[in-house]
Amino acid sequence: MTPMEILALLVIGTVAGFINVLSAGGSMLTLPLLIFLGLSPQVANGTNRVSIVLQSVSAVASFLRAGARHVGLSLRLSVPAVLGSLLGTWLALQVSDALFEAVLITVMVGSALVMLLPQPRLETRPLTAERLTPAIYLAMFGIGVYGGFLQVGVGILFIVVLYRMLKIDLAQVNAFKVLIILMYTLPALAIFVYHDQVRWGYGLVLAAGSMLGAWVGVKVNVSARGALWVKRLTIIVIVAIILRLLLG
Repeated sequence: MTPMEILALLVIGTVAGFINVLSAGGSMLTLPLLIFLGLSPQVANGTNRVSIVLQSVSAVASFLRAGARHVGLSLRLSVPAVLGSLLGTWLALQVSDALFEAVLITVMVGSALVMLLPQPRLETRPLTAERLTPAIYLAMFGIGVYGGFLQVGVGILFIVVLYRMLKIDLAQVNAFKVLIILMYTLPALAIFVYHDQVRWGYGLVLAAGSMLGAWVGVKVNVSARGALWVKRLTIIVIVAIILRLLLG
């Protein structure tokens, strides 16, 4: 890696970690970056998991120190997500690089459009075990399949399931999200490592930035207006990346 590549990995990793904790979309920056740096789409997909695991560890530790609750419920939601991620990771290893890039571009366009939609204001309530219906477990399995396959924009799916379906407040959604992502990404990363689809140098440098960004994201209290600007800037960068991917 050149000094400029290391700098790019650190900067984009920090931004991605910050975004992932506060909302969603970090992998829409990191995965294309790894491809732009010369990794094949499949290897970039595997290498990106190093960053996701370590930034999730950082975020989970910070949330627990900040008094996050319902760890047991998070672990229960993680079980179907882990099972789904095993299937999703297997599928990711079967597709060609060309098909993977086509899926990546499609998902990034769709995720950017979803991020533009206004977030509805819902009456939220605390989560209890009785509210974890079979439909919720099935939805978590689907998120696991998707996360194991691609991960890009998975935070948007968590907002749909946890905020819109379960009506948990967004602060609690973020705490649930990072723990569940950590649990299902660990086996996915192990599978990618087994198939030699991980470049540790790139992954660890990217992870260093992501862990810093995740730590800042947990510590910083971003106002509603500030969060809106974060979303807008993220979308601008995502559009630029989509154009770069389309133009080769």
